[in-house]
Amino acid sequence: MLTYLRKRIVSSALPLLVVVVGVFALARLTGNPASLYLPLNATQQMRDDFATRNGLDQPLLVQMWDYFTGVLVLDFGTSLRTGEPAAEMALRAFPATLQLAATTMVLAILLAVLVGSWAALKPNGIADRIASFVSMAAASIPDFWLAIVGIWIFAITLGWVPTSGVEGAAAWILPIGTLLMRPFGTLVQVVRGAMVSSLSEPYIKLARSKGASQGRVVTHHALRNAAAPALTVAGDLTVGLVNGAVVVETIFGWPGIGKLMIDSILQRDFAVLQACVLLTAIAIFALNIIIDLLYALLDPRVRPASAASKARSAPAAPPTAPPAAAAPSTPVPAPATAGTQA
Repeated sequence: MLTYLRKRIVSSALPLLVVVVGVFALARLTGNPASLYLPLNATQQMRDDFATRNGLDQPLLVQMWDYFTGVLVLDFGTSLRTGEPAAEMALRAFPATLQLAATTMVLAILLAVLVGSWAALKPNGIADRIASFVSMAAASIPDFWLAIVGIWIFAITLGWVPTSGVEGAAAWILPIGTLLMRPFGTLVQVVRGAMVSSLSEPYIKLARSKGASQGRVVTHHALRNAAAPALTVAGDLTVGLVNGAVVVETIFGWPGIGKLMIDSILQRDFAVLQACVLLTAIAIFALNIIIDLLYALLDPRVRPASAASKARSAPAAPPTAPPAAAAPSTPVPAPATAGTQA
């Protein structure tokens, strides 16, 4: 398992490097920050001083080299807006995104297991049809549209929840409800399909013949075997939540790393943007590795075999044939010699 983990970490280094180089290059395409942070009547001398002070007067390759050498010592630069270290700003905003994504994913998994298992008890029945319609509708609704409609109905028209912020439990309802729909709809279909397949297996019939109740059959037998594919999809959806929270955080004013990333793009705050993207990429790669390890624990068939187990499972070498026995010697008749004739 340690060898497998080491290989996954090494294989994630190259994509991480590509992400860092890509965001460094794309951030520079947004324009010159001097046009935002200096007055409109700024002189050329003021612009040159601004570029020199922030290291923007160097060639792009030199700037990239300075950035990489800083990352190696955990120095991501300082914010052009506030003058704070970029790493501190990203680390301060990231827990809010993790809380939102984790809470949403836990609720989505619980609801999807209940609805998917309920639908799988009677395939093609009324419950199955209702669950399929609801799940497909939930997975198809765009997040931004659902967020805007939710604000209009529940925040502005009814006044039940605030439009933004994180103060109080009511402020969590709209962001979580918006992010919940897509993973819930997808997981219901996955759980339903896996449960239908598990409930038709012979060991389920054997458990029922021994008098096991319907609840025990579902929870202790079928659901345990259906957990592996659902876990894989849930991991991919969790990664999508971390990325997709950018839109939801911007709409609801959620103080997470997604909103900080958008603000950094609009303000051309290169250091903060690069720190946010790098931190998000590292979190996503770590999450993928954790998901792979959990999947290997749930399904022994995908566990990487150790050298000892490979040696035990290797087929034995066929026995070598014994050496051929020497052929028995037959007496060779002596050649007839010429003798006296009778």
